[in-house]
Amino acid sequence: MKKNHPLRRVVLAGAATVSGIVLLLSLKPASDPGSSQAAGAAAQEAARGGAAAAASGAITGDAAQTQYGAVQVRLTVGNGRITKAETVQAPKGGQSDRITADAVPKLNQAAVTAQSADIDAVSGATFTSAGYKKSLQSAIDKMKAGAGASQGAAGAAQVSGTFDGDAAQTQYGAVQVRITVSRNQITKAEAVQAPKGGQSDRITADAVPELNQAVVTKQSPDIDAVSGATYTSAGYKKSLQSAIDKANASAGAQQDSGAQQGSKAPEASGNGQAGGTFTGEAAQTQYGTVQVRITVSGGRITKAEAVQAPKGGQSDRITADAVPELNQAAVAAGDADIDAVSGATYTSAGYRESLQSALDQAGG
Repeated sequence: MKKNHPLRRVVLAGAATVSGIVLLLSLKPASDPGSSQAAGAAAQEAARGGAAAAASGAITGDAAQTQYGAVQVRLTVGNGRITKAETVQAPKGGQSDRITADAVPKLNQAAVTAQSADIDAVSGATFTSAGYKKSLQSAIDKMKAGAGASQGAAGAAQVSGTFDGDAAQTQYGAVQVRITVSRNQITKAEAVQAPKGGQSDRITADAVPELNQAVVTKQSPDIDAVSGATYTSAGYKKSLQSAIDKANASAGAQQDSGAQQGSKAPEASGNGQAGGTFTGEAAQTQYGTVQVRITVSGGRITKAEAVQAPKGGQSDRITADAVPELNQAAVAAGDADIDAVSGATYTSAGYRESLQSALDQAGG
């Protein structure tokens, strides 16, 4: 594992199309003639010094953990306005099924009405409401970043790199997708996690290559499920959407940084600082999987969290003690060169391995 790994600066291309990756990855096939016309119109507006670009597409907020389960919100945006809100994750099982069925439609409607995360909690669903608002705010933040990336400027960001989606849990195991982007085009898609064991081995072997190819062909998560692999396909699409959201957020961060530097001096327009959310690869340990997500702003780690950690038996106590300490150490150090937590040797080693992976992604 690499040590003392500072975040590297991200290179911006100087002659990008005005629309940038937000339009290219806006959940529409690249061959959609309507999309091409919209991009052309945006370019003409920019050339005339027109109004600021408005975000469009589907944007998924980060999953918010609550006492009763994760809540994750996806927004459909048209011309800078929220036209639809939905939950892709919500608490389930027992009383949670009833509460979710009652609360989520109300929260979805409130989000569209308010056009913000400043919405009232639903009575009797305090935890679900809090998680919903947190994920909703994350989606809105991404929407704003995307709008910034597509702003008509002299040189919009050309994004290249590798982006790992969040792991999506299915009935048969986790699915996690990684996309490789080159000059705003998805050139490769792969599953870094997929269901395995028994019949899952055959289903995964048949379905995943087909899903990977569909992504590259369509340049979008709007792909068909593979027959006989319903759960794997659903998890794949969910993780894919997360990866595309991260690519879009990266474009927004680069665009904002490039614009700020470009206003100071012409030669400064080529460099920007990394920004966005990056999920490291899952690290396997003797007691379970550890996976780290970092939030980066202005080239610095502002938040670190474990999206997977060992659980069950003594692992619950060790994880509860060690992970907050490791998270704090990652933010303080700004790299993966952090000390292991006493009594949590395996968890610490897995954490550092996944953290290094996230840093590598952020560094480009």
